[in-house]
Amino acid sequence: MNLLEHLDIQIKQTSPEQVELSLIVREIHKQPFGIMHGGMNGVLIETACSLGANQNVAQNEYCVGVDLQVNHLQAVSTGELNIIATPDKIGRTLQVWQATVYQINKKIAVGRCTLMTQKAQTKD
Repeated sequence: MNLLEHLDIQIKQTSPEQVELSLIVREIHKQPFGIMHGGMNGVLIETACSLGANQNVAQNEYCVGVDLQVNHLQAVSTGELNIIATPDKIGRTLQVWQATVYQINKKIAVGRCTLMTQKAQTKD
């Protein structure tokens, strides 16, 4: 089981220009005070940005996050969240993506992720 499966993050769309995810907030996502843990916004934003960045590299390459900035705008305790990520810059070795976490039309969090392209290791 990977992180997306464990947290029940749904991939709605991936392309080199945009990624869309969704999540229904459950108890597993909450902090002891009953609201969604802020780290979930980080997971959602970096996941969306990483999925998009990896659409823009060769088959023998992959992207990893090297910087993540998140602003929490609104607390959430229930309901469905939608995440949309788009690129600001797609370079040869670095990509910068931004993502927004929404609940209906309300912004819950915004973030930016810088990702670095790596060569995949081949098995000898």
